[in-house]
Amino acid sequence: MGDMLRVVREDGHADPATDPKLSKDEVLALYRFMLLERTLDGRMLSLQRQGRIGFYGPSVGQEAAIVGAAFAMEPRDWIFPQYREPGAALVRGMPLTELIAQFFGNEKDPIHGRQMPCHYVYRAGNYMSISSVVGSQIPLAVGAGWAARIRKDPIACLVYFGDGGTSTADFHVGMNFAGVFRAPVVFLCNNNQWAISLPLRKQTASETIAQKAVAYGFDGVRVDGMDALAVVAAVREAQRRARTGEGPTLVEAVTYRLGPHSSSDDPTRYRDEKEVEAWRRRDPIDILRNHLVARGVWDADADKALHQELDDAITEAVHAVEAAPPPPLDALFTDVYEEMPWHLREELEDIRRIRGGGG
Repeated sequence: MGDMLRVVREDGHADPATDPKLSKDEVLALYRFMLLERTLDGRMLSLQRQGRIGFYGPSVGQEAAIVGAAFAMEPRDWIFPQYREPGAALVRGMPLTELIAQFFGNEKDPIHGRQMPCHYVYRAGNYMSISSVVGSQIPLAVGAGWAARIRKDPIACLVYFGDGGTSTADFHVGMNFAGVFRAPVVFLCNNNQWAISLPLRKQTASETIAQKAVAYGFDGVRVDGMDALAVVAAVREAQRRARTGEGPTLVEAVTYRLGPHSSSDDPTRYRDEKEVEAWRRRDPIDILRNHLVARGVWDADADKALHQELDDAITEAVHAVEAAPPPPLDALFTDVYEEMPWHLREELEDIRRIRGGGG
């Protein structure tokens, strides 16, 4: 259980024994999504600092675990995010403008600004809404997986959570139910070493998080969360087991949060910069880029062009979204009932009259 699955070696080449054998196009797509997530993080943090959006939770350093896990699932599978998985939503086909619109919460936002600014959802991609309540997504994923099994629907559910989430009651409830009823769930623990300011050593007495699966009667796998190919390999196998009735798997992706927990956090107050620098030397973007170079399908010019392309795409999306007005007034009352009841209609008419200067 203490062994850690790795694929990309120091020289950039894949270990033949663990290589998931992605095609050239698949690895290039994986790199593109990871770099897009990294670029988006930097741009959205800047917008938050400028007061143009209200809040943002970056994922710098965790792109391999986030994108790699989503990449390994099938489009019909369901994803239950934590609160730093924009890369997974993008893998699922979420348009960049729709994602950014949910940060602004204006008229272009499909949920009309009702959620917190970093709690996006994409129904078309089977990507559930984010919740700030730590661990609350775990029993939801298990319930969805159990419902699919009852219906004999051969899908799996991927649920993301952090090391801090393993201390919640929802983690125990979800793991126990999934183990007993063999629910088709891939539990992806993004062990980034810090639950906001609480280090992992104060979170659990277990040697690993993966070993916690044993108590619930199913397999736990420990994987290098900075190695995207290793994450793909581990999650693909877990997805296969879940979909074919072999039950759930807990995948512990050992990674690191290189940036702040959120735009409201200052990590310099509670962690040593030397620790951060040590992990930065294993940046997941660099590891996958080196692999592409080793395969002979990438170079510095291609990388520079991709950086520019993704930055331009985000700029274009921000301009398109930011120009939109606030959500329509009617959005205060819609999307609750199929037919608006009389008392809400009266309130809506009253507000319209007041806003129009008629009362």
